[in-house]
Amino acid sequence: MTALDDLIETALPDADSEISVGFLTQQGVRHASRQRSYRNHVLSLRVGDAVGSCAVEPGEVGEDVVLDCVGAPVRDLLRHPLPAVRIAALDAHLQHLRPHHEHAEAVHLDRGDSLRKSLHRSQHVVDLLPSGGRRVLVVGVVNSLLQRLRERGIGYVACDRKGGSTEWDEPVITDAEGALDDCDAVLASGMVLGSGTFQTLLDHARRTGKPLVFFAQTGSGVLPRFLGDGVTAVSAEPYPFFWLDGGPSVLYRYSEVACR
Repeated sequence: MTALDDLIETALPDADSEISVGFLTQQGVRHASRQRSYRNHVLSLRVGDAVGSCAVEPGEVGEDVVLDCVGAPVRDLLRHPLPAVRIAALDAHLQHLRPHHEHAEAVHLDRGDSLRKSLHRSQHVVDLLPSGGRRVLVVGVVNSLLQRLRERGIGYVACDRKGGSTEWDEPVITDAEGALDDCDAVLASGMVLGSGTFQTLLDHARRTGKPLVFFAQTGSGVLPRFLGDGVTAVSAEPYPFFWLDGGPSVLYRYSEVACR
């Protein structure tokens, strides 16, 4: 699959299902003992038993857009002018056709407070990075992931479109493309699908052979379709996300090696 648009074109002939539910999730968090807080806004659309999601900027998707999606055929939404709607609809459609539990390793996160669950999740995500990397470009800053990299003695460059600083007062750069050549691997959020950075990362991985690993709430059903074609591994976490509840939850791990 060359690009996201190609995947959408491939999906169109079978996209007869309709969206049954649409909703926006707005979340803010500051883990106990942490000094930084952050927030997420996520558009989610449901097809059958599958929920597809795409992170959005505050105010990017209004209630009218969400309501217009409900009852609409997936095929129409794959042509929607808003990228977030196209991605959420594609994500739901692909998960409906290819459920995670039938094709990936299920990893169960124990119940716990928000920090405990975040650290548990980050452990399983970082485990997907191949050994031997000395410096990782992390696109989409999650401090728990950075903490796990620090514990393992792996250097990193923190990158996020919002900029700022990490929990350890390290600068967060905003230009992922400019840092690619100085890193041995890339660990990226599925949010890059909506931000337009995905193709840049994918092209770099294909050209250089560097590992490209995703932790995906956005596009958890989309990114595994690029496994072995630039993408090395995916931690797929469809809705409901780990941060919504203190009880047990599940993520699904795909790896290029496991699929050979």
